[in-house]
Amino acid sequence: MSLFTILFAVILLGNINCETDCSFNNLEKSLNLSSLPLDERPVSNWKNVCTVYLDFILYTIVELDMNQQAITTYIWFYMNWRNELVSWDSNKFCGITKVFLPSSYFWKPDLYVYEMTESDSKAPLILYYSLETDGTIANSMPFRIVSTCNLDLYRFPFDIQTCSMTFRSYLYTVKELVMLAMADSSKVLKNSREVFVSKGDWDLLDITVRNDTYGFLDDAYSVVVYEITIKRAPVIYIINLIVPAVFLVILDICSMFIQAYEERLVFKINVVLGFSVLLLILNNMLPTSDSLPMLGIFCCVCMAMMILSIIGTIFSDYILDQSANPEHVSPWLKILVLKYMARVLCFRRTLYSEEITKNGTMDKEPKTKATGEVQMRKDVQEKDSLEVKLLKRLLLEILKIHERLTLSRSEENAKAEWFMVAKVIDRLILILYLLTVITVFIILIYAWAK
Repeated sequence: MSLFTILFAVILLGNINCETDCSFNNLEKSLNLSSLPLDERPVSNWKNVCTVYLDFILYTIVELDMNQQAITTYIWFYMNWRNELVSWDSNKFCGITKVFLPSSYFWKPDLYVYEMTESDSKAPLILYYSLETDGTIANSMPFRIVSTCNLDLYRFPFDIQTCSMTFRSYLYTVKELVMLAMADSSKVLKNSREVFVSKGDWDLLDITVRNDTYGFLDDAYSVVVYEITIKRAPVIYIINLIVPAVFLVILDICSMFIQAYEERLVFKINVVLGFSVLLLILNNMLPTSDSLPMLGIFCCVCMAMMILSIIGTIFSDYILDQSANPEHVSPWLKILVLKYMARVLCFRRTLYSEEITKNGTMDKEPKTKATGEVQMRKDVQEKDSLEVKLLKRLLLEILKIHERLTLSRSEENAKAEWFMVAKVIDRLILILYLLTVITVFIILIYAWAK
């Protein structure tokens, strides 16, 4: 019985010791973490290279500021490295393989994002790291990054942007610290798409992961580059910019068919004012850049054509005002505009200028003959009989009426000539307007669809 009692006591004491060794507190005390250096790399030999593994999942794109050319992203960041000064046997501590300890116990890599423009002061602080039996330390936390992004707005609003995030060390070169990506591009893209939350502005297309070396002065630094490719959702810009701009251009083209130049001028100025508002909205959206977007070029060309059509309307109105003057169109202008230009522009009344020329040439001869006949009749008026005098007086009145009709017809022909010149210039401006707008619009569609 005494032997059994002794064995029972030994077993009981062994169980008590095992339960005591299972305490996290005892494990922490046995590791003696307070003695670990916090300002040195955790390597047993200074020639050893510390390897840091990085990974992240893109959760959402908070904002892409085109004026500042900065992108704000929210990511779930993960990194781990091995501390060669810390390890334990899990069999001696009831199979404990992983513990969470305060981050103040450990050395941390001085990683930063090369493109970052402001610190993340709003991110929640994760004060604990995970520690495994072989000394592997892992840090996982949410991270809000505001970084620069070179924007290519040539195809705006159907543009695709690629923004980079370069993780590197500030102090340690490749001889002391090496950074590597834990997952390849396909895995990072798959994990990000599973949790990606789109705010409706941007769609995630691709994420490319690349391990690289960055040389600065005489040193080389290990970097991990994540290139995020996103595509803009263009619906809001189509509704608010493109459709109103196209409608205003069509409206301005249709205003060319208004016959009253004063009313056309007022209408065109109102259209230009509305188009100027769209240009101001577009200018506030786009950053100052050397490469202009095709949409901006299209709007500028349309604005220039609107101004040109207004100048053409003013010029046509000035020409039409010349019809109040009984003088005919000068011969060179008549040949250039009414004969050749009207024929090139497929004007239906191209032959009318020739009729005007013939009528204008014949109008002057009856006027001279009628004047001579009137003078001759006055000379022989006193010598004729009473009946002949009455007949000759009647003939004289008829000749005066014919002279007035001839003058009136000449004035009407002059007005018709000036009117025809104004119409030909109107059609010339309309055709130039249409050709320019259609050409730029085709180029715009080609640039967007390419």
